[in-house]
Amino acid sequence: MATLRTVADDPVSYALNWKAAHSRPVIGSFPMNFPSEIVHAVGALPVIIQESKTPITEGRSMLAEFYCGYTRSVADQASIGELDVFDGFVVADHCVQLLGAVDAIRYSRPEKPVHFAQFTSAMDDAWTKPRVDGRISDLKTEIETVVRARLTDADLARSIKAFNENRRLLRHFYDLRRSGRARITASEMQLLVKSSMVMDIHEHTAVLLELLDRIVVRDEAPDDLVRLHLSGHFCHAPKPEILDVIEESGGLVVDDDLYTGFRYISTDVPEDGDPLAALSTWYLERNINAPCPTRVTNKVDWDTYLLESLEASRSVGVVVLMAKFCEPHMLYYPELRKALEAHGVQSLLIETEHEGIPIETLRTKMETFVERIRRHPSPLPA
Repeated sequence: MATLRTVADDPVSYALNWKAAHSRPVIGSFPMNFPSEIVHAVGALPVIIQESKTPITEGRSMLAEFYCGYTRSVADQASIGELDVFDGFVVADHCVQLLGAVDAIRYSRPEKPVHFAQFTSAMDDAWTKPRVDGRISDLKTEIETVVRARLTDADLARSIKAFNENRRLLRHFYDLRRSGRARITASEMQLLVKSSMVMDIHEHTAVLLELLDRIVVRDEAPDDLVRLHLSGHFCHAPKPEILDVIEESGGLVVDDDLYTGFRYISTDVPEDGDPLAALSTWYLERNINAPCPTRVTNKVDWDTYLLESLEASRSVGVVVLMAKFCEPHMLYYPELRKALEAHGVQSLLIETEHEGIPIETLRTKMETFVERIRRHPSPLPA
């Protein structure tokens, strides 16, 4: 776990060391739907850009204060040179604030290639898949140009298998936590997923296999803690101290739909057929397996998915983590809360910021929330 923590805490240093060891390019991408397999297949290191721990300084003037902490941090990292290790950047999503951060990179580092492959948000239209196919083909061409290597179907198929194996292992950790047979804290689970976003996938899988050999599996789960589901927080990882306070207050996090969590590993890429077409299928199926408020699929919605997840994990409360100024989440949250209240599920909204939140105030809120559930428990899902 110490290896994963070192990488997750400082992805830029890991990328620098990897680049020096392999003499190969490093490509940065942004949440939430970029297929890293394409970068891996041409021999480069794919890294999902993370929010920096450092305070925002020079980048403060590049984006408005009402942009989310993640995008302002990206702009700051670009302006002070922290992202110089990357040989190029790619983005597949089009949140207005994220586009602002990408423009900040273009402005402060004009020599770096930046490719925007806008994926379609309306998933049910007849033209959606052909358009996504085209965007993925464009991504392939752009990455081949930056890396100066040709992507073959065989290489891409091997990369797809490697990433699928990694996702399956991570989902196994989730299964162990949901069942209660293994105690994996929320911050530890986030560490497992976040490190997979920035680390060589083969190296990461090897560490996961080693962890599985060492993990203590027991027969029964403890029943003295309140089982909770963490929801929300797109694009970047919640601060570990927030996750720790949630569990120090008597909660037991057994599931989540966070981006730096189950949402990221929810869907495998099909391993048969044309591998580029398989990446399109992966994109379209992700919103069925873990619906996102930034995408529209008529037959699924986030609140129904959340209620079904609560039943599967036997969670009796939901902690909603909302990054300040995250517009997609702010717009969808009323529907989410309405659905939870209609089913008698208690929830607590925690708004997070890059600069942090008062921990003791959060602790008081969490302890009150847990006590409220204990005194007035919602019906335990069957």
